[in-house]
Amino acid sequence: FEKIAGYSRAVVDGELCFVAGTTGYDPVTKVLPEDVVEQTRNCFKTIGIALKEGGFDMADLVRATYYVTDAKDFDAVFAVCGETLGDIRPAATIVAVSALYKPEMKVEIEVTAKRRGA
Repeated sequence: FEKIAGYSRAVVDGELCFVAGTTGYDPVTKVLPEDVVEQTRNCFKTIGIALKEGGFDMADLVRATYYVTDAKDFDAVFAVCGETLGDIRPAATIVAVSALYKPEMKVEIEVTAKRRGA
């Protein structure tokens, strides 16, 4: 999507890394699973790759915003957030939205990271 839509997956600005909204496509196969849990896991996999390419890692996360197309999926999304982020605990917001870019997309996550020790 990045080239088609003219945006960057992530932008590093000094000690900060801004990762664009990331949906649940598998970062390797580019397949979108139906399940919101697997979509959420894939969001974090892609985010982890983008952070690593920018010289950051998940432990550097300071902010996360979760966009979910069905509020009934909040608990499932939160469970994956807990398993993935553990004690990192970035400031976070979850928002129910009416739709994402494609109707089969159930979750989109954007994050900001700050290099630790800076």
